[in-house]
Order: sequence, then C-alpha cells, then structure tokens
Amino acid sequence: MNTATIIEHLDAEIFRLQQAKVLLMDIRKGPGRPKASDAVSKPVEVKRAKRVMSAEGKKKIALAQKARWAKVKGRQLSRLQTPRRR
Repeated sequence: MNTATIIEHLDAEIFRLQQAKVLLMDIRKGPGRPKASDAVSKPVEVKRAKRVMSAEGKKKIALAQKARWAKVKGRQLSRLQTPRRR
C-alpha cells in the first residue's frame, strides 16, 4: 500500500467516527439526569378507593377490644387482692 491509499483509508475511518459521534451526541444531550421538562411521561396520581368497614366487622373489633380491656382489668384486680410478701 502506498501512502496515498493509507491516508484515504484513514480519512474514511475518521469520517465514519465523526458520523457516529454526531449520532451519539444527538441521543445524549448532556451529562446527568434529564430535566423535568424533558421527561417523557409525567407521574400519574393514583386515587385510592375509600375503605368502608361493615357493621359486623366493627362489632367484632369492638368486642375483641373489650375482651382485651377486661383481661387487663382482671390482672389489676387480682394483684390488688393478693397480699404482698416482705
């Protein structure tokens, strides 16, 4: 190969690399995270359905809580009734 052919191949390679660089620069406009205005999609607010408890469910919870209170109250009464050791 003569020098002119080598230079021609180098020029062709440089041209290809410059085109690849231009393509990459178009894809990535700058370093870091894109700004909010450049975002592809905006976050969607999800509205949750209000939870409704049935009367039966409320009654079960109330009875369970009353049973817990009675259990604690029973412990307190039993402590007061038993004599202390010294």
